[in-house]
Amino acid sequence: MPTGERQPLSQKIREFLYGMTGYEFAIHAIELRSELENVFMLVTLGDIIGIPIMPPYYSLRLLPFVVPQIETWKRRVLREKDITEAEEYDLHGI
Repeated sequence: MPTGERQPLSQKIREFLYGMTGYEFAIHAIELRSELENVFMLVTLGDIIGIPIMPPYYSLRLLPFVVPQIETWKRRVLREKDITEAEEYDLHGI
């Protein structure tokens, strides 16, 4: 939003209520989707990083659908993780 414009009061109230109620649900849904995508990619293409789980025939059948995501998935899975990135340090439910 440009610095010269002001938001109407109804917009401010809507954003405040979203922050109080829906924001944590949205962030949790994004994290859950990311974890499920990681598991799916690991099961189907784990042999790329040295974990053969699924027969190559089925992996090759799914390959055209996951080719755009392979590079980002490998970067996400193989990057060095910090101890503060663990799920148990989130403030869910507080």
